[in-house]
Amino acid sequence: MKDKMYKYAHLLLTKGLCINKGQPLLINAPIEAIEFVRVLTKVACELNIRDIYYDWTDTELKYLELKYFSEEDIKQSRFWNKSIHDEYAKKDAAFLFLTSSGNDLMKEIEPSKLKVASSHSLQTRELYQEKQSNNEIDWCIAAVATQEWANLIFPDIDNSLEKLWETIFNICLVNTDNPEKEWDKKMNNNKELCEKLTNLNIKELHYQSSNGTDLTIELSKNAIWCGGSSSIKGREPIVNMPTEEVFTTPNKFKTNGVVYTSLPLVHSGITIKDIMLEFNNGKIVNYDANEGKEELKNIIEFDEESSMLGEIALVDINSKISKTNILFYETLYDENASCHIAIGRGFKECIKDSSNMSEEELEKNGLNNSKNHVDMMIGTNDLNIKAITYDNKEILIFKDGIFNI
Repeated sequence: MKDKMYKYAHLLLTKGLCINKGQPLLINAPIEAIEFVRVLTKVACELNIRDIYYDWTDTELKYLELKYFSEEDIKQSRFWNKSIHDEYAKKDAAFLFLTSSGNDLMKEIEPSKLKVASSHSLQTRELYQEKQSNNEIDWCIAAVATQEWANLIFPDIDNSLEKLWETIFNICLVNTDNPEKEWDKKMNNNKELCEKLTNLNIKELHYQSSNGTDLTIELSKNAIWCGGSSSIKGREPIVNMPTEEVFTTPNKFKTNGVVYTSLPLVHSGITIKDIMLEFNNGKIVNYDANEGKEELKNIIEFDEESSMLGEIALVDINSKISKTNILFYETLYDENASCHIAIGRGFKECIKDSSNMSEEELEKNGLNNSKNHVDMMIGTNDLNIKAITYDNKEILIFKDGIFNI
């Protein structure tokens, strides 16, 4: 297991982050991941990294503060203050975010406190957010196995932690002879698909499935489809590892219809199930959920543009993650098993020549400027997506959950 952890750590630093020799590194990780973080540190030291900051997270500590602290206390707490991210952004550091899932403690917390904590965390790292949005910073999100998460998705297996690690290793190609080479092949295939979609010059996409989804989303004429890697300072870090998606930024003003989620969303430790969103002229005008509706309300009302779309992503039901038939209760993995949409912040990289555009021009292209970004899984086995191009061609690009181009 240690050998595979080492390969995974090396992959995350050299391929996920494309880290430079001597570059500062910030690692955000659950405290339960200490064993893997030690392996990461060994690899980082071997790569001549000498400035490493450990930004630990712990669900139970979060729960205790949220339970007993007032909203003003939360704003004063160092626990929710992420200004250290801005300090490391100034140093052009690489940022590795390790994620897991597991307990449902947060369902006992007042929704208003969750919103304050989330908002404060974002407000205290505005420079980091800006650099990330402008593709000026190396970052990668990846999963780390914890016993709590393993118990959640493999409740009847004695060696659940080992099983979860093996699942992560298989999905992230760690169990291949040369993971870095395999990821190169994967990203090349991803780029080809992105090029194909961009060249179609799609004006709008019409989603339909038997669960009631009937949604039309319009794209800007300057829309570009992107994949799992981003071009940052001449390198191409893989910002999500694993990744199976191709995505673009829609025109935030041009979404209409109804969409239903196909998988649960875990947000701020709250599970939200069976989401329904109704859009009119870009904005969510009606919503519902069978579980976690108050947290869904927090997401939608986070700021002025958090009720509008910022991303649409296509994922074939034959993706490596989808074929595991595992519900991970972790967005990083579940979003790569299913087509998804995101309300909130859009991606400048998905708009042609965005680096040369003014804020007014980006607004005309419909770029969502929210500070929040929340993915919701909508893919089904019978999802059909029809594209209408700017030269009035109709193309069924998705048929029964599978790419048709």
